[in-house]
This record gives sequence, C-alpha cells and structure tokens, in this order.
Amino acid sequence: MQTKQLGNSNLQITAVGYGAWAIGGSGWQFAWGTQNDEDSVAAIHRALAMGVHWIDTAAIYGVGHSEEVVGRALKSWAGAKPYVFTKCGLIADAKGNVSKILDGGSIRREVEGSLRRLGVEAIDLYQIHWPPDPDSPKLEEGWSMLADLKREGKVRWIGVSNFDVKQLRRAQAIAPVTSYSRHIR
Repeated sequence: MQTKQLGNSNLQITAVGYGAWAIGGSGWQFAWGTQNDEDSVAAIHRALAMGVHWIDTAAIYGVGHSEEVVGRALKSWAGAKPYVFTKCGLIADAKGNVSKILDGGSIRREVEGSLRRLGVEAIDLYQIHWPPDPDSPKLEEGWSMLADLKREGKVRWIGVSNFDVKQLRRAQAIAPVTSYSRHIR
C-alpha cells in the first residue's frame, strides 16, 4: 500500500487506516450498538494483514472499550506493530453523556488511561477530539498539555480534530500541529 508523510512528522502512513469508533460498543451517547470483541480483533488483524498500518481510536469510544479492544489486538498481533492514534478532550459521565473537557489535569489522566488500555509505551499521534467553545482559554491549556506530553515522550506527535481556522492558529502559536482532521457529516 502506498504511504504518505503525516504532516510535519516522520510517520509514513497508508492512505487507509482502521477506524475503531464502532468497536467501542454500546452504553454511551454516540454508540454504534453492541459489537463482538473477538470479531473486532479479527477485523483489526485482517486490516493489518492487508497492509493497513495505523489504527485510529479515542478514549471516548465506548468510554475506553475501543482502546481496550485495540490493545488486545495489538498484543495478539505477531506482525509489525501499527501506529496508534487516539484522541482526548471528550469525557462521558455515569449516564454516558459526553462533555468537552480540556483542562490539563484531565488530559494527563486521559493519556495515562489510554497508554494503559492500549498497552503501549507512547502514543504515535494524540489529538484533541473536539475544540472547546470558540473563545475558551481551555484551548490553550489543553494544547499546552499535549505539547508537554510530547516533550515527556508519552506521545510522539500531536494534532487537532474539528478545529476552525482561528482555533488552529491559536494552537499553532503554542506548538506545531502535526495533523488536522475533520468529522464529515
């Protein structure tokens, strides 16, 4: 499969990756419904066998369950380890309702949980999933924390998702943005 450089990183990624939103299962606000974990692991393994070499997930998908399933797939995969991309900044309450939270302490807890669930020493790409309200100073606090996590080696590259141009510029003023992705409706 052909590869391209991801933004300003040294990662060469395939044009197609494995999206792990649905494998998070049910029980939260944006769930796709019940999934079979063994089938999900088999699907990840099949994608990797076909040449896909990056997996996109998020702590919010299944309130951590997607990352757990990806972690199981990585642990049982005998081939070359794929790149792992995950996201922060969306937190579910006890009822599964989702809120945008970008304070530094919350993001640090999220990355530690993601590292544990995924079973990796560092996350290849860590993105802010959704920006805060347009003028919120939490954007700077959250993006500064991602830059700190990169310096600490917990994440290799940092990016944003669903930001507008103004928000992207605010982040870029603090630290380089490796990737930008947009949810298409």
